[in-house]
Amino acid sequence: MSLRVSTLACLFALGSGLLALSAAASPGKTALPAAEAGATAIDVPGLYAQHCAACHAPNRLGAMGPALLPDNLGRLRKSEAVKVIAEGRAATQMAGFAAQLSKDEIAALTEWIYTPVVPEPRWTDDDIRASRIVHADPATLSDKPVFDADPLNLFLVVEAGDHHVSVLDGDKLEPIHRFQSRFALHGGPKFAANGRYVFFASRDGWITKFDLWNLKVVAEVRAGINTRNVAASPDGTHVAVANYLPNTLVLLDGELKLLKTIAAKDRDGKKSSRVSAVYDATPRQSFIAALKDVGEVWEVSYTKAVEDIPISYIHDFTQREGSFISGYLNPRRTILAEVLDDFFFTQDYSELMGASREGVGQVVNLDVRKKIANLPLDGMPHLGSGITWAWQDPSAGPDAKPRTVMASTNLKAGEVTVIDMKTWNVVKRIPTRGPGFFLRSHANSRYAFVDSMMSPEAKHVLQVIDKQTLEVVKEITGEPGKTLAHIEFTRDGRYALASLWEDQGAVIVFDAQTLQEIKRLPMRKPVGKYNVWNKITREEGTSH
Repeated sequence: MSLRVSTLACLFALGSGLLALSAAASPGKTALPAAEAGATAIDVPGLYAQHCAACHAPNRLGAMGPALLPDNLGRLRKSEAVKVIAEGRAATQMAGFAAQLSKDEIAALTEWIYTPVVPEPRWTDDDIRASRIVHADPATLSDKPVFDADPLNLFLVVEAGDHHVSVLDGDKLEPIHRFQSRFALHGGPKFAANGRYVFFASRDGWITKFDLWNLKVVAEVRAGINTRNVAASPDGTHVAVANYLPNTLVLLDGELKLLKTIAAKDRDGKKSSRVSAVYDATPRQSFIAALKDVGEVWEVSYTKAVEDIPISYIHDFTQREGSFISGYLNPRRTILAEVLDDFFFTQDYSELMGASREGVGQVVNLDVRKKIANLPLDGMPHLGSGITWAWQDPSAGPDAKPRTVMASTNLKAGEVTVIDMKTWNVVKRIPTRGPGFFLRSHANSRYAFVDSMMSPEAKHVLQVIDKQTLEVVKEITGEPGKTLAHIEFTRDGRYALASLWEDQGAVIVFDAQTLQEIKRLPMRKPVGKYNVWNKITREEGTSH
């Protein structure tokens, strides 16, 4: 029951002509450096127009193919881009051009697509509305799952190797479906309506709504040019999109129709900011947005049963003497001295732990809207991948109550930092084999798994931490030079699934108690795995 590449290509092409009409008045031009232009005398814009524009749009904003802009290509090395242009990309519509273009022409094209478009491209509300594609009529879809598996114990596996998503039965640990995704999904899928609907975001702004019960793409819309992630309300009626380009927070309804675009500017309206992430805070019925360039945290309520927001000096709140705006779909600002762009939330979402890229950490209370504590963090903590558990402090005696602790990896230091969520003090710094990205556990498991994927020497090693002793008790070693990362547990915590993060990789299943390998499922660079139950219940051992 997979969607054929050619079929999706035709569907995606329905909006390609509209995508070329970005709000930029002209396609935008980039010029080769003078020395390079003189040396090569290659008409790069002409080559692009002849060979690339039909799929990637004349303005490089993307159409059937992805956007070709420096920020969007940030994770693709130039050497790999040269290879893709020459050889194409398997299982996609990207053909190779080695027979039509010389090595110098391919090199020049590569340099050109990594050069910013001038003037900077825009993406307006009209562009968003015009890009929307309906793939399936909701009235034709079954209101029950069309497969024989527990819908709450499914996994979605994002395969970056050929831009597909696989659906795994979490009980049988076997694939039941596979479909093509947009280019370079980012930020993890978000589930709604008890796991029936899933929302994906691609780096070049496409938001996809997938019906997991019917195994069908329902609708898509392009909400930006460079997008970080998507968030969805639990009932699926509100969707928020965080954009780097343009600097916006885009709000959609459950059918991916535009509700509102909020320009990401500071309180005074003077400084613009990229939106680095947006999160759903279910207990608060709101979205929380992280701004990368402004010292503010935004909370945007998606319920109309919320108080209005004061926007100037208020003489009397009771008598409403002052200026107010609706609290529904408008940002309520927490003003901070530092910029925070990586968050972890307490289970009730009343407080967030935030860190800057410089390692400045603090705790912000979202009710009083101010910083309440500093966090003693070093390096570059990855709070967005943090987990919690109840920890019994052995020094406090056998009758002491368990304490809730939070643990996070670090992108620059080889350690897992464990923090007491009542005192905000560091309980322990657990040494690891190298800087890591993902930390995962489950309430039914005594272990937490951490990778060292940022370490060239140890990226093939998973370390297993005992959550009570706070010690590394085992190492799971893969093939040197190949990345082993991103654990996710089954609904009951019995099995832990890891990613062999290679183009010809695999999902590796471990017994979460014995830590023995059970089986391998071949996958094309499985960069992430997401269990429905763990995500919709906000299981303590997975990121939110």
